[in-house]
Amino acid sequence: MAREITREEWLHQAIEALRPRFEEIGFPLPEKLHVSVGFGYGAKRESATILGQCWSTLASEDGVNHIFISPEMNDAARVLDVLIHELVHAADDCKSGHKGDFAKHAKKLGLTGQMTATVATPELAELLADLAKEIGPYSHATLYPMGKPIRRPKGETPGEETPEDPEDTPVHSGPKKQGTRMVKVVCSKECACGGMILRTTAKWLEVGMPFCPKGTEMQIG
Repeated sequence: MAREITREEWLHQAIEALRPRFEEIGFPLPEKLHVSVGFGYGAKRESATILGQCWSTLASEDGVNHIFISPEMNDAARVLDVLIHELVHAADDCKSGHKGDFAKHAKKLGLTGQMTATVATPELAELLADLAKEIGPYSHATLYPMGKPIRRPKGETPGEETPEDPEDTPVHSGPKKQGTRMVKVVCSKECACGGMILRTTAKWLEVGMPFCPKGTEMQIG
């Protein structure tokens, strides 16, 4: 029976499969890359929208880019979608942020939307879905930083406290979480709303990101 490959092996196979696409657009990947499944440095629960993170060679003792893919995802095609975004950062060694060479080459590869939170075009999504099938199962189970979602009775408000809420049950070995803290959520200044700002709690962000009065999805600020 064939051995099931680890998550990291799966990601490295994906990188090698995607490498030629970077060559085609004249934005080659570094010969060596480190890639792991884990939370990025400084990531907090309110930063759940951070699904990947790439580190510059300047931060690494061995001068190699380090990429982290969020353990909150287990959909293989979506993992590849996030991975290719982080690979663009690696090809650029994080020099351009989400502008300049990053934005130009991300679009060439088939990434669209806000450059800070890109998604694959239908064409790229189809290619990534095929690649995921080719590599095989992504052996990872979703990790819930706040504990598994609670199944609430039909009609119950998502933010309500219930006897089943495991508020005092630790879900990790780290420091106990702090009390409720308001999270700043902002809209783009280019939006017709003029850059609306509001504050809410991480629990409500679990339900979904809010939209401004003009219908634009807001982001953690």
